[in-house]
Amino acid sequence: MLYYLTLLEGLYSPLRVFQYITVRTVGAAGTAFLLCVLCGPWMIRHLRTFRIGQQVRTGNAPDHQHKQNTPTMGGVLIIVAMTLACLLWARPSNLFVQLAVGTLCYMGAVGFWDDYTKLRRRHSGGLSARAKMGLQVLWALVVLVALSSTPATAERLRHLVVPFQKAPLVADMGMVAAFLLVLVVLVGATNAVNLTDGLDGLAIGCTSSVSLSYLVMSYLAGHAIFAGYLYIPYVEGAGELAVFCGSMAGASLGFLWWNCHPAKVFMGDTGSLALGGGVAIVAVLIKQEVVLVLVGGVFVMEALSVILQVGSFKLTGKRIFRMAPIHHHFEKLGDDPLLDSLHPLCLTRIADVEIAVEAGFVGGLG
Repeated sequence: MLYYLTLLEGLYSPLRVFQYITVRTVGAAGTAFLLCVLCGPWMIRHLRTFRIGQQVRTGNAPDHQHKQNTPTMGGVLIIVAMTLACLLWARPSNLFVQLAVGTLCYMGAVGFWDDYTKLRRRHSGGLSARAKMGLQVLWALVVLVALSSTPATAERLRHLVVPFQKAPLVADMGMVAAFLLVLVVLVGATNAVNLTDGLDGLAIGCTSSVSLSYLVMSYLAGHAIFAGYLYIPYVEGAGELAVFCGSMAGASLGFLWWNCHPAKVFMGDTGSLALGGGVAIVAVLIKQEVVLVLVGGVFVMEALSVILQVGSFKLTGKRIFRMAPIHHHFEKLGDDPLLDSLHPLCLTRIADVEIAVEAGFVGGLG
């Protein structure tokens, strides 16, 4: 919205500053950050008033009973902060921004439905996996239709691009394969972030770093000279996605203020599905889907741990990890009494090694 103030630069020349993507990206990040930090107490207070609390899984799960009834669905604050920041600082007529914000809100709505179902049932089980998958497939179709609406985006959609290669690895993989790629990235990233959201600050902290990475890539992809120099696809208009990624980074850091240990509020599926969808759609739009495996390594590791655990149990009846996702496996290891008994011994051995190394180093200098 502020971009259109550049139309008045003839009356007041400093207004042309709003045409620069870098300025608007910083503005979006700051706006989203301040909204999350300043509105956080108000959100937490109202979530407590309406008794919107976390439903903790029982059974073989790590002991998270202290988190029972901690306010959840705080992802609403993230979505509102990002949407307002984008409306204020991005160009609303840009197709990529529209798809990014649309994906954020749509996936957030799916997550909101899931969280509401959990609260209504007073149980940790929400929407069925089939229902969530069906809704995500539906949005992947919407994205496919939207990107097929113009010749330039339709042609780019059929490209398969790998990093640091000037030409596409596959120039035309067909619309069916293109849809499958969009579906895998969108569904995979969305659910991977959702699986990662199990410890205080874990998912939102990882999202902040991923969004900063895609902020840089979006800006470079929208700059013809930089894109050509760095051997990445030039996507006209993709620079505006830097504003969207800036709002995601700002909202993530702002929400982390309230979500770090001990968490005062959880984002719930409302936030995790929205953020996963936001990251995924940016990767699809700038044709950097493969890079998501690298910059979102924690998300990939969490999703793979679940896939391996389920596959191993169905095929062999044995579990690879004590519990999946893998962050629960590490929690279980921390509760192992054998490891607890070995902990002081390990520290003593490490200290002995450090002393020996230091003595040898000093003796060598002497």
